[in-house]
Amino acid sequence: MRYIRGFRDGAAAAALEQLIGAEADPGRDYHLMEFCGGHTHAIFRYGVEDLLPGNVHLVHGPGCPVCVLATPRLDAAIELAGRDNVTLVSYGDMLRVPASRRRSLLKARAQGADVRMAYSALEALDIAAALPQRHVVFFAIGFETTTPATAHLILEAQRLGLRNFSVYCNHVVTPAAIQSIVDSPDMHEWGEVRVDGFIGPSHVSAVIGSRPYEHFAEEYRRPVVIAGFEPLDVMQAILMLLQQLNDGRACVENQFTRGVTRDGNRKAQRLVAEVFEVRPSFEWRGLGELPHGGLRIKSSFGEFDAERRFAMEMRPERENEACQCPAIIRGVKKPTDCAIFGTACTPRNPIGACMVSAEGACAAYYKYRRGTVQAAG
Repeated sequence: MRYIRGFRDGAAAAALEQLIGAEADPGRDYHLMEFCGGHTHAIFRYGVEDLLPGNVHLVHGPGCPVCVLATPRLDAAIELAGRDNVTLVSYGDMLRVPASRRRSLLKARAQGADVRMAYSALEALDIAAALPQRHVVFFAIGFETTTPATAHLILEAQRLGLRNFSVYCNHVVTPAAIQSIVDSPDMHEWGEVRVDGFIGPSHVSAVIGSRPYEHFAEEYRRPVVIAGFEPLDVMQAILMLLQQLNDGRACVENQFTRGVTRDGNRKAQRLVAEVFEVRPSFEWRGLGELPHGGLRIKSSFGEFDAERRFAMEMRPERENEACQCPAIIRGVKKPTDCAIFGTACTPRNPIGACMVSAEGACAAYYKYRRGTVQAAG
C-alpha cells in the first residue's frame, strides 16, 4: 500500500492538474479514449475528469471482454450448460450477463444446469479431475492479459490426460478493436465518435508490449500513451497525449514503465502462440465482426476445444432495443444517454453487460457518479 499511495498523492495530482491546464490549448478540443475499463473506474473513483479543463473530453471505450462478448456466444454457452452430463465453469461476472430473452448462466443454474463459478482457471481442472464421468467446460474469456493462463490450462489438461475437459474460447485481441475504432468512426446506427488519442491498457500491454500500437500511431496519426491504473498514472498519460497533439506528433509512449516494455512478456507470448491462433474474424458487441478480432484453439489441441467437440452453433440475436451498451462500448454514447440507466438497469437488475462487469462504464457511472446524475436530473 505504501508503494500505491505514492500514485494517489493529492499534492502531485494538484500539480498535474496545473500542468494539464497549462498544456491544453483553449482554442481546440481534445477527445481521448481510455480503452480499458480499469482506467474508466480509476477516472471516476478519484474524480480525474473533474480536474481536467472543459475542452479535454474523455471517451469511454470497450472496457472489458465481458462487455464486448457478443450475445450469440453467450447464448451458445447457456445452451451448452443445459446439456446432459456437462458442467460449465466460469468467472463470476459472466454468470450475471444477460443473454437474449433475458436469460443468463445464473438463471440456467437456478433451472438445474450445472454451472459453477471459479476464481482461478485452474479450478476447472480440479473439477474435471473430481468428476471423471462428466464433461467439464471452462468458459475462457479475456483480453491478452488472461490468454496465457488459458493456454497453460490446456497444456496442463493435456499433461494430466483429462479427456473430459475442454475450453470454450472467447479470448479477444485488443489491436483489432482499436483498428475498428479508427477505421470507422461513423457507425450510422449509433452516431459518430471522435478520438484524437488513446490511453492504452497497461495489463494487456504487459503481455503484448507497446510495439503493436505503433502501426495505429503512425498510420492513423493517433498518439497512444500506455498508462497504469492509478489516478496519477492516468493524469500523466493525459498530459503526455496533450503534449503530442500540440506538437503535431503521433507516436507510442509508455507512461507505465514500471510494468510495460516495448516487447512485452516473450514467455507469455510463446505460450499463447503454442496453443492459439488468430481467427479470421470474431464478433464484438458494439463493434461487429472484426477481422482477426479473436483467438481460437489450434487444431493440434482440438480435443480440448469445446466448439469442435460439441459442434456449438452461434445463432444471430438482436440486442435488447432499450439497452445502449453497443453504443457505449464504442464510445458514441455515455451511460447517462441510456434511458434505462439507473432505473430499469442497475447492478442488481442488469439489462446490459456494461452494468454487470466490474470494469463496465455503466457500473462505473452507477457506483461513482449516480448521485451527481440524479441531482442534475
